[in-house]
Amino acid sequence: MPKRVLTGRVVSDKMDKTVTVVVERRVMHPLYKKFIRRSKKYAAHDEANACRVGDQVRIEECPPVSKRKAWIVTARNGEALVAEAIAADRRN
Repeated sequence: MPKRVLTGRVVSDKMDKTVTVVVERRVMHPLYKKFIRRSKKYAAHDEANACRVGDQVRIEECPPVSKRKAWIVTARNGEALVAEAIAADRRN
């Protein structure tokens, strides 16, 4: 089964190696046929602590990292986080 990939906005980065991402979607109201916004928050694993509040990120489903975390941040503002982690390792 393929992994789910969602795009959202970081609303909290206060935890270590964890960010809270809000994902909004638009659904049609069953009676009034008006589009309304629904949102859900996900706790995502951010190994490099690279994400900040307001960043647009792509999260991907993964095996559970902890009790609440089953998502991992794969890209931030259009750039891959894997390349950023490799560059940080080379500097150290």
